[in-house]
Amino acid sequence: MPRPEFDPRRHSLAELERAKAAELTAAGHPMTASGIKQRRQRYHRDGLVGLADGRSAKQLPTFGRIAPAVVEAMRQAIAETADASSRTVRFTIWRTKQILASREDAHDIELPTERTLYRLFDKLAAGTHATGSATTRRSVHARPAGPFGEVPAIAPGELMQIDSSPLDVLVRLDNGIAEKVELTALVDIASRSITAAVLRPTTKAADASALMARSITPETMRPGWPEALRMSRSALPHERLLALDERLEHAAARPVIIPETIVCDHGKVFISHNFRASCRFLGVTLQPTHKASPFEKGVIEKTLGSVSTLFAQFVARYTGRSVDRRGRRLEDGPLWSLPELQELLDEWIVTVFTDRRSSCTGSELRRFIDYMFVTTGWGGCGNSLRGLVGWPVHRDGGRAMSEAGIPEWALVLLAPEQVVRHAARAGNDLQVKPVEQLIG
Repeated sequence: MPRPEFDPRRHSLAELERAKAAELTAAGHPMTASGIKQRRQRYHRDGLVGLADGRSAKQLPTFGRIAPAVVEAMRQAIAETADASSRTVRFTIWRTKQILASREDAHDIELPTERTLYRLFDKLAAGTHATGSATTRRSVHARPAGPFGEVPAIAPGELMQIDSSPLDVLVRLDNGIAEKVELTALVDIASRSITAAVLRPTTKAADASALMARSITPETMRPGWPEALRMSRSALPHERLLALDERLEHAAARPVIIPETIVCDHGKVFISHNFRASCRFLGVTLQPTHKASPFEKGVIEKTLGSVSTLFAQFVARYTGRSVDRRGRRLEDGPLWSLPELQELLDEWIVTVFTDRRSSCTGSELRRFIDYMFVTTGWGGCGNSLRGLVGWPVHRDGGRAMSEAGIPEWALVLLAPEQVVRHAARAGNDLQVKPVEQLIG
C-alpha cells in the first residue's frame, strides 16, 4: 500500500509531485515540483535512460561558434607554410582572410574577432611548427598520414642501418687545416650495437664499402688499450670461437655481425654503383628508404646523436651542434689528428657504447647473461638459421656462415623461446642452455 501522501486515489498528480519534492528537500536534496514533473515526463518518454544527466553526452562544436568555412580557410593557410619560410601568426591570419575573401559566399561568412582567430590558430597549428623551424616543419609534414610502425628484427644482422653525419669536433687534417669530419656508422637493429664506424673528411663510396667490411671483421686490440677489452677476458667462449677463426686471438670484445639487410637513405654514397656492387658481392640486400623520410631509419639517426652527446662533447675542441652553441677560437688550440680521433672512437665504442644498458652486447658478464648457446648438428639447417650467428663462423675454406648449416656451438642474441620457435620453422631440434651453465 502506498503511503498516505502518495496515494493516487486521494491526491492529484500535481499534489504527488509537490509531496515528493518536499520529501527530497527535507532529506537534503533540494528539489522543486517542476523538477519532479520534468523527470517524470522524461521517464515516460525515454524510460530509465531519460533520468540520467544528459549534459555530458551533448556534442559541442569543436571550435565553438566559429564558422566551418573559417576553420577550413585557416587549415589551408597553415598547410601552405609546409615548404615556405617561417612567418608569424599575423601573416597566417592575413592569409586566412584572403582565402575567405576569394570565396563566392564570402559576404555570408561571419569573421570572428582577431582574438578568436589567434585562439583558433593555437588549436589548428599544434604540432605543425607553423611559425617555428622550417626544417622541423618540413620533417613533420613529410611523415605519413596513416598509422605506421617498425620492421621487427630479432636476429643480429637481420636488419641493419647505415648513415653519415658531421661529427661536432674540430680535427687537424693532413693539410694542416682545422675542419669537422663526417662520421659514418653501421648499427645492428636487433642488438642496438655499433658494428663499425669510420671518420673521413668527406665520406665516399669506398668508405661505405670499407665500413661494411669492418662489420664482419674482428676488431684488433690496439697498443695502449686495457687488457679488459680483449675478447678473451669477456664472458664469450673465446677458445671455442678461436678454433673457428684465428683472427679472434687478438680481437677486442666488439660484436662481429654479418649483415643481411642494410637500410640507407638516398645519399649519393649509399646509392652509388660501388656500394651496391659491394652489397651484391657479400649477398647483402640494400633497402633505401623513401626520400625525405629520416624516421624510416630512426635507430641510426638516434645513434649518431648519441655519439655526439656521449663521446664528442668530451673530446677537445668540441664545436656544438650549431653555430650559436660554438665556442670562440677553437682552431687556435691543440687538435686531434684524424687517425688519433678514429682510434679514440674505436676504443670508446668497445669500452662505453657496447657495454651500455641499452645494448644487447658487452665486454663483461652482466651484458651476456641474456646470450644463449644453441646445440645442433651440421646438417639440415639451410639458410633458415642465417642471421642467428652473432660472430664470424668459418668452415672448410674460411667461408663465413656455411650454406650447409651452423657450427655445433654458435653464439646467438635471442631469447630461448625465440630460438626454439625460429628453429622449429626450419625443422631442427635445438637444445637451449643458459650461458651460466657453459661458462661457469
